[in-house]
Amino acid sequence: MADPGADSGQADALEHQFRRARASLVAWFRRRVGDPCEAEDLAQECFVRIANREDREAVAHFEGYLYRTARSVLFDRRRRRSVRHVDAHVSLLPEHDAPDDSDALRTLLAREKLERATTVLSTMPERTRSIFILCRMEGMRYAEIAKRFGISVSAVQKHMLRAIDTLTQAQEDDA
Repeated sequence: MADPGADSGQADALEHQFRRARASLVAWFRRRVGDPCEAEDLAQECFVRIANREDREAVAHFEGYLYRTARSVLFDRRRRRSVRHVDAHVSLLPEHDAPDDSDALRTLLAREKLERATTVLSTMPERTRSIFILCRMEGMRYAEIAKRFGISVSAVQKHMLRAIDTLTQAQEDDA
């Protein structure tokens, strides 16, 4: 049977290591994500993962293990954000809900711009349009698109350049 005092001693040692490493870990995350609150959350996630690991033995090189866990936490965050398209979400914070006089104008201009882009997209060759939509709106990678169409990645890049050039030129013509 395991000695309960040993588990308590290991927990105390782990807590001491966490306290010593916390500030540098939060700073490490902050340099990578920019948001201080998110950096705190990510550091906490690291500590939780380490505290909940199956192997209860003390880690020989705690700092190295901590930063390897931090990289894993950061990778998981990026993957989740990518899958959920977090950067495309609209904030529901009160300061973003306050209407101002320019909201209606901005909405109208955005709709007109979207309509022009849709019109330009409809004039493109079908394959170019499809490749652009798969890449920019569906988030597919060039390699996935190339496989789907049975073409090279270079060909996908050329279709994307053509679509972007066409959209850019149409936008410049409207300006």
